[in-house]
Amino acid sequence: MKVTVIGTGNMGAAFVKQLTRAGHQVTVSGRELAKAQALAAAHTGAVAVAIANAGAHADVIVLATGYAEAIHALKSVQATDGKVVIDITNPLTADYMGLTLGHSTSAAEEIAKAMPGAEVVKAFNTVFAQVLAEGADFGNGQTVPVFVASDSERAKQTAKSLAESMGFGTVDAGGLKNARYLEPLAGLNIYLGYGAGLGTSIAPTWIKRA
Repeated sequence: MKVTVIGTGNMGAAFVKQLTRAGHQVTVSGRELAKAQALAAAHTGAVAVAIANAGAHADVIVLATGYAEAIHALKSVQATDGKVVIDITNPLTADYMGLTLGHSTSAAEEIAKAMPGAEVVKAFNTVFAQVLAEGADFGNGQTVPVFVASDSERAKQTAKSLAESMGFGTVDAGGLKNARYLEPLAGLNIYLGYGAGLGTSIAPTWIKRA
């Protein structure tokens, strides 16, 4: 699959690592081309490009930025109409211990409103960057689950296929409005991992431990 990763931070880097390892053709871009080039150089099969029109030849775009930059980043990419966009963002407060959206909307729904030509799917937002980078196998027969929510069946199946190609399990989480549940779930993960000091390996395995 041809995948464009927008974002060169911890999540973007983890996606590039796992996607190239799984044999996908990966394009990476971000605000600073030099960072994208350095990331691509570290992973065979990845190519860095300027953000303008970065998604032109992609089957799927992975939005691996913070929520505050997400819509601007997608608009900079330009070629998003008809494309599957995997939104991994969470609308976090500055201290990462709360959400700025909820109840009546979600980051994913706001992104979909701003980019009506794209097929937005919420996925990977409950997976820590460290977990994504290390791989899907937690040991003891446990595989990290990726929750997938979208109003587009094509987008949902694309996200599932991509996740499963990297070794992750998938859970159908219904329509895009259910991102209103997934984003607070990510917030709980962050609290447990950092606020409570339990570490990033706590999530999402605590779901199965319960």
